[in-house]
Amino acid sequence: MARVLVVEDSSAMRAFVRAALEDWAEEGVEAIEVVEAASGFDALRLLPRGTFDCVVTDVNMPDINGLELVNFMRKSEHHKGTPLLIISTQSAERDRERGLALGADAWLAKPFEADELRATVRGLLSRGRDGSAPTGPTTG
Repeated sequence: MARVLVVEDSSAMRAFVRAALEDWAEEGVEAIEVVEAASGFDALRLLPRGTFDCVVTDVNMPDINGLELVNFMRKSEHHKGTPLLIISTQSAERDRERGLALGADAWLAKPFEADELRATVRGLLSRGRDGSAPTGPTTG
């Protein structure tokens, strides 16, 4: 079973991401456990409580933003190999480049379709925590 941490301050967007990933699991592809965090701070509290196979994070959040979370995870010995997907309304090329430069593996600009999210997360999960079979950065 894959564990995915969704870090998003919008409850509606968290619900959308959860539903998209759970629908994918119902297709029989792979069981997904979605853990939700309403902020970057909540994510930092959850990260030590287990291993996550992928983290999906928004950029604009109160307290700790998504870019700070990506930076923290890439510097952490325990989390540096965890695949990271940034989802954001910030669709400027420089924002995407900054997120990828900090260590995000993929970027989806909001709004996006559930199929886009599933395909991106599927690619990140197939890559795994050890970085084998990289899929390369994804844009949306």
